[in-house]
Amino acid sequence: MKSVLALLAGCLLGSAILGDAAMAQTGPAYSQEILYSGLRNAPTTSFPDQALFGGVRFDKLEWNSLGGNERARWDMEAFVGNDYDKFFFKSEGAFDRRSQKFDEARIQALYSRMISYFFDFQVGVRHDVSPKPSRTYAVIGIEGLAPGFFEIDADAYISQKGEISGSFTGSYDLLITNRLILQPRIDLRLQLQSVPELELGSGLTDFELGARLRYEFTRNVAPYIGVSWDRKVGETASIAQRNQKPPSSVNFVAGVRLLW
Repeated sequence: MKSVLALLAGCLLGSAILGDAAMAQTGPAYSQEILYSGLRNAPTTSFPDQALFGGVRFDKLEWNSLGGNERARWDMEAFVGNDYDKFFFKSEGAFDRRSQKFDEARIQALYSRMISYFFDFQVGVRHDVSPKPSRTYAVIGIEGLAPGFFEIDADAYISQKGEISGSFTGSYDLLITNRLILQPRIDLRLQLQSVPELELGSGLTDFELGARLRYEFTRNVAPYIGVSWDRKVGETASIAQRNQKPPSSVNFVAGVRLLW
């Protein structure tokens, strides 16, 4: 339990500390991506009024398949605000074609405040529509660009029943050419205590390792193909096996990344 809290705290606090160090880094970063993420140049007194701007990004809008099991997945966020303050709406989930049900579906409404040149502090509410029974959580987290231009998002949650959990996402854009880009990505989920009705054990519950190769016809539209490995671990994997569910899967994916 202590190790889980330490890992989650490390993700949050380490991200904030690394934010200022990221100013010294160099590497590929598109101007629209920087605008979207709020990673703008330092504000100056020449512009006392901050104009509103906004954006929408689908990191995942894809179809994945393996062994006849097909799912549609999405991971999106939209925002409106200025350099200092933004309001975010985020959603992610998966729809299973065979069962005609959502494997998971969650939405978040967040207030975001710039705390350094490269990082925002976020607080708000998350609601899980699926799996059942549904849960509502308070959210606190950090999102931004770490040294080396790694995009990270670390969050901690507490449900209306007092259940504490966390998540971490990290990704990196590796330019093969100016338009062909490989993006490795990792997603981790943590649980402070077991939640039997959601089939979750304590500790690290699951992770996803993926790589997606996209071609940017424009900065706004980029179809991609890739592969992902989803794996339940620890007590959560044992629960899945007892319920005759596979603890891991490898999926081939195809989709499109959208930004506007």
